[in-house]
Order: sequence, then C-alpha cells, then structure tokens
Amino acid sequence: MKMCLEGRDRMRLFACSPTPGPRSGHVFSILASRRLVCKKRSEMLSGVVVISGKDAIQHQGVSLTVEGSVNLQLSAKSVGVFEAFYNSVKPIQIINSTIEMVKPGKFPSGKTEIPFEFPLLVKGNKVLYETYHGVFVNIQYTLRCDMRRSLLAKDLTKTCEFIVHSAPQKGKLTPSPVDFTITPETLQNVKERALLPKFLIRGHLNSTSCVITQPLTGELVVESSEAAIKSIELQLVRVETCGCAEGYARDATEIQNIQIADGDVCRSLSVPIYMVFPRLFTCPTLETTNFKVEFEVNIVVLLHPDHLITENFPLKLCRT
Repeated sequence: MKMCLEGRDRMRLFACSPTPGPRSGHVFSILASRRLVCKKRSEMLSGVVVISGKDAIQHQGVSLTVEGSVNLQLSAKSVGVFEAFYNSVKPIQIINSTIEMVKPGKFPSGKTEIPFEFPLLVKGNKVLYETYHGVFVNIQYTLRCDMRRSLLAKDLTKTCEFIVHSAPQKGKLTPSPVDFTITPETLQNVKERALLPKFLIRGHLNSTSCVITQPLTGELVVESSEAAIKSIELQLVRVETCGCAEGYARDATEIQNIQIADGDVCRSLSVPIYMVFPRLFTCPTLETTNFKVEFEVNIVVLLHPDHLITENFPLKLCRT
C-alpha cells in the first residue's frame, strides 16, 4: 500500500511497501487532491480513498478519522521531581472527528475511488497549533481510514500525517539585529578565566526575530587569537518547557549543527553566517499554559588544544 500526497509538484511525503489484505490482492490507499498542508482553522481537507482488488470486497463500512494532539514527555532528569506534573503530561487533544464515508456493502473488483472533503474543526476553544516534531513536545495531525470487515476477515487501516501551518503573523516583522563581541572577559560560567588564551571575535546577526521560511544570516570576524582555531560552528537548539503551577521542566536539545569554518581562520576575514530552519523540527515560537517551545542559536568556537567557547542568542521564530 502507498500513501502519497499529490499536488501541482506531485510531492511524495512518504511511502511504504504494499500491505494487501489477508489472502487477497486488496490494496488500500489515501491520496490527497493537493498537498495536505492546512494553514488555518476550518480549512477544508480533501482527497480520495482508493480501494482496489482482484475480487469483490465485502465490508461493514468505511470511515475516516482526523486526529490532532500535543504529546508531552518528561526528560529522564525530571522524572520523579514534580509529582503533580504527571496529570499535565497527558496528551492534549486538539481535534478528533470521524465521518462515515461508505455504509456496509460490497466494493466491485478493480479500482474504487471515494472522494472526501471536510473542515478541520477543533474541539471547543482549542488552538490549531503548527505541526512540530520535538523531543519532549510533539504536535502531530493524522488522517486514518478504516474499512471494517466481517469476523473472519481482518479490518484494513491506513494512516498518514498531514501538516498544519499556523496563521501568518499580522503586520510586518520588525528586524532585531544583534552585534556581538566575544572575548575571555565577556564569557559567563568560566571557572579558570586566566587560563584561557586571549582572543577577540566580532560579528552580527541580521535579526534574532526570524521568519521560519527564511534563513538566519549574519557574519563573524576573528580579529585576533593567541591559540589556533580548530573550527567554528552554528548550533540550533530547541528549548522545550513542560509543566504546571507546581513547577516546570525545561530542557534544551540540539536540532542541528553546521560548521561554518574549519581550521585556523584567517584573521580579519569575514565568515558568513547562514542557517536554514529545518521543516517539522522547528515551528513558530509557542507559549501555552502547559508547555512552551522556544529556540536558540549558539556560536561555538573550538580553540587548541581543547578550549570550547560558546555564545548564546535567543531567537523568536514566526510565520508571515
């Protein structure tokens, strides 16, 4: 069985090997009439369910279920710290609706297409958050089709994920450029500052308020350094906070690491900073009652022999 999304670009989201029904050549698929990317509440989700087989297929009905939820998880270091927190880590259901597509009956041999179209209606005052695949916070939306069959035949089920984008921010995003200077004196959390070699690194980020579909840019210049430089890297970090009134568990984990310079960089040479925000693993900065998703970027400089210099910059991501 294949799950694929078809649009003008005929983009394939993912595919899996065919899963025919027991002792039959039945194939069960979900195809979208366009890319399954929904950008606002109550937007229409449309497509077709394709059922094909060599023989006629007896069934007890075909239904389609849309589910969306936020799954929270405690890190190993936080387990047992907040007893009251366990009630707030239960999945937060955003959307859950089922429609009956076909009543019990029989599908003829060959290929049968069943079109569907329905709005994404959230439960109560819930918000349709943007799709996000994190470590301790996961926001996911799925479309599941079930074909119920008799007791002697196994039910057929197929599931695929669709992507939800949050509503664009109103108004124009105001850039927030940041200039930085890194020296031994500006570093924090240094135990033996006197043992660090002398160095001076200057640079700037064009903006720490970033549009998620555009790259983070800037430049960096090594003015001087007593020790040879091994490498300079950009590290994108997710900061996920889960909790309740009794306390919060805050965890930072790496999303990606990009090397922007290798070896002893020429002094006074401008090194460009350029990082694309990965799809699904980032989302607009999000803050709710039970969880927060924030992002930071670290500029990491490794000096000989093993001095690790890190400068941290909080980011605000949005969609326009």
